[in-house]
Amino acid sequence: MNQESLAKDRRVVVLGVGNLLWADEGFGVRCVEALGDGWDFGEEVDLLDGGTLGLALVPLLLNASHVLLFDAVDHRGPPGSLMVVRDDEVPRFMTGSKMSLHQAGMNDILASLELLNHRPERFTVIGIKPVELADYGGSLTEPVQQQVPVALQLGLEELAAWGFPGSRRTTGEPREVMISVLARQRYESERPSPEMARRDGDERFLARREGHAAEQDADEGKSA
Repeated sequence: MNQESLAKDRRVVVLGVGNLLWADEGFGVRCVEALGDGWDFGEEVDLLDGGTLGLALVPLLLNASHVLLFDAVDHRGPPGSLMVVRDDEVPRFMTGSKMSLHQAGMNDILASLELLNHRPERFTVIGIKPVELADYGGSLTEPVQQQVPVALQLGLEELAAWGFPGSRRTTGEPREVMISVLARQRYESERPSPEMARRDGDERFLARREGHAAEQDADEGKSA
């Protein structure tokens, strides 16, 4: 196979996964959104908001030769710290404490690709340890937000090392990565305040749930 054919077969997926409604869990999605807002890449580079798609991502990665993943991961470092892992290290890195269904599915995605006889040439994860998850509907915490530019620089360096450099956009429209209603500027400006919408759980609901659990325990005790 000549070099021209090899170039045509190369496809890079830059993927951000996470749940925007769980504060720092949205780190990966915000990273890939920021890349779309500020950088241009060759046509062989796709920027994808993977959200919480889990195994539904398999078809999107099936012909990717290189994958760069941004995610919030419970690694051993302090909250707000970044880690970079590559290739064969990735499965072990993604087997720590799971914070959401999408992370639990990442090794399943890799295994599914293997079963379909496809393994990306390169796979890099840029992960951050979250500071806060339970601020439901909240945004990234300040320490994690401050790490987004650092993570982007690490990602850009990785892409350049693979032979797919990005260039800072000076003119033209941002690359649309996600639906407009979830774009950061709109999400932040239209999000209800904590006074209008509790983001740490409604005490009325939590009290009812605790009461229901107590009733179930009592019923189980009677039937024992």
